[in-house]
Amino acid sequence: MYLIIGLGNPGSEYEATRHNLGFLAVEELAKKLGLAEFKNKTKVHAFVGESIFEDKKIILAQPTTFMNNSGLAAQALLNWYKIHPDHLIVIHDDVDLEVGQVRVRPSGGAGGHHGIESIIAHINSTEFNRIRVGIGRESLSGDVSGYVLGKIKPEEQDILTTAIIKAADAALVIISKGTAAAMNQFNA
Repeated sequence: MYLIIGLGNPGSEYEATRHNLGFLAVEELAKKLGLAEFKNKTKVHAFVGESIFEDKKIILAQPTTFMNNSGLAAQALLNWYKIHPDHLIVIHDDVDLEVGQVRVRPSGGAGGHHGIESIIAHINSTEFNRIRVGIGRESLSGDVSGYVLGKIKPEEQDILTTAIIKAADAALVIISKGTAAAMNQFNA
């Protein structure tokens, strides 16, 4: 069984923002897996959908916590479904990658991403898969919160749509062939 969490912020005011690319990737995965709807499961602080891929149960989740508290949902989901962190895949935006780049990592630090920091703190592990979707940054210094919470610009839309599809595909490759294969395919 695998748990795939797409990071983002709940609420219509955050739709189509750079910080919600994880949500969008999970929605793309749901389409690929033929999953029609997500259910709000308050016990695990997330909208959750379940599917099967290559005879493996897949749990897709969009936390209902805000980004900085994503770990609350991750911990609850791992405990509820009895999934080990090495079968956790987190999809999130990354300001340190160029717009549209997709990178797969098997573990590591948070890299300044508050959602990942929260997950590491709550599950007490850095050993989980991450799929990072590049959003770039407007400036090399200062606070990036206004940028990440900003709406996706029309000129970014096509490249980010392609990146979201790649991120969804990368999750499926991790499940079917392993993280190393996904890194070889998507980190080129």
